[in-house]
Amino acid sequence: MVVTSNDGSVQRLTSSAEQPQPLRAVVAATKSWVERLNPIWVEGQLIEIKRRAGSVTQFLTMRDTLAEVSVTLSTSLAVLDAAGPLTEGTVVAAWVRPTVWSKSGSLTFECRELRPSGEGRLLAALEQRKRMLQAEGLFEPALKKRLPFLPRRVGLVTGAQSAAERDVVENIGRRWPAAVLDVRHTLVQGQQSVEQLIDAIRSLDAAPEVDVIIVARGGGSLEDLLPFSDEALVRAVFACRTPVVSAIGHETDTPILDLVADLRASTPTDAAKRVVPDAAAEAAAVANAVGRVRQAIVNRVALEERRLGELRSRPVLRDPAASLVGHADRLHNYHERLGRAIGARLREEQLGLQHTVQRVRALSPRATLQRGYAILTDADGAGVERVAATTRGATLTARLADGRLTLTVNDLEPQEQEQE
Repeated sequence: MVVTSNDGSVQRLTSSAEQPQPLRAVVAATKSWVERLNPIWVEGQLIEIKRRAGSVTQFLTMRDTLAEVSVTLSTSLAVLDAAGPLTEGTVVAAWVRPTVWSKSGSLTFECRELRPSGEGRLLAALEQRKRMLQAEGLFEPALKKRLPFLPRRVGLVTGAQSAAERDVVENIGRRWPAAVLDVRHTLVQGQQSVEQLIDAIRSLDAAPEVDVIIVARGGGSLEDLLPFSDEALVRAVFACRTPVVSAIGHETDTPILDLVADLRASTPTDAAKRVVPDAAAEAAAVANAVGRVRQAIVNRVALEERRLGELRSRPVLRDPAASLVGHADRLHNYHERLGRAIGARLREEQLGLQHTVQRVRALSPRATLQRGYAILTDADGAGVERVAATTRGATLTARLADGRLTLTVNDLEPQEQEQE
């Protein structure tokens, strides 16, 4: 085995069954010879990407695109991140230098630069564009517009006589026949497709009678769907005031238009189902709701009838007058007692009044006069109670029980008062 040292000298390793070379010497000699090879660009498909958190060195497994040949690549985290988002299955071009791991003796390739190749390059460019638009806020969920529940006019941007147009038109017509379609035919691939798509979308957005816009296309390769990831088209859709539905390709196809649209439909048929309701299903739902409401009313009426029957079956409601009998008896007793009390009080008050009248009559001046007494008054009407209160010749009036007498005083005879 010939080995070249670092100074360029050539050494030969000799060995025999009796004098074998140590393994470390053989691995070191192999490593020295392999690392003399120059770096080279190779193309292959990444079948395994092992990202190790916290480690600078990352490991990849690359396989030939045609033959069953695979190698292990070691690279730095900076090189891996600089290549953009890589997924398993991506075809890449790698600038590698072969080397041998001393501990295991395995051959590996040290990757110093990594670039996506073919579709991988397109995917990396699309991913970079997607990140830029996302950073500007074009994909924010809060900016998505809600689709109308029942659009009157639906705008459709699609290829002429395409399967996508047929699927959308047939499904909308079958689900909601009253919906009106405004179809704009454009190219859906090629260099002029982006300009035509933008013009059609802007024209429909400017029409006030259009309630929603569907952009539909059938499936295709990555290159065929590139117009629907164009930055100008994405910005035109973002600027629309009318809700836009993206229905591009199949479920696995995800152009950038899907991210900026207000709603992403997996297929054109799915877009038609999401834009308009199913008339038959809505009619069945309404009929079902009416039936539930009617049954709820019937159940409520039956419940209230049962409650009313239970209330009427109670003794107090079955014979309401029965509860008033006791009250009527008590009221009658109170009435009789009140009558007796009032009668007794009236008799008592009447007797007292009679006694009072008798006393008043006994003290009345008329009664005094009837007993033979008289009341003397002078000409001024003042009472004369004493002899000294008048003079000889004065005219007095004597009031008797049955009339008056006019008297003239001829003589005054005072009477001495008896001392007690």
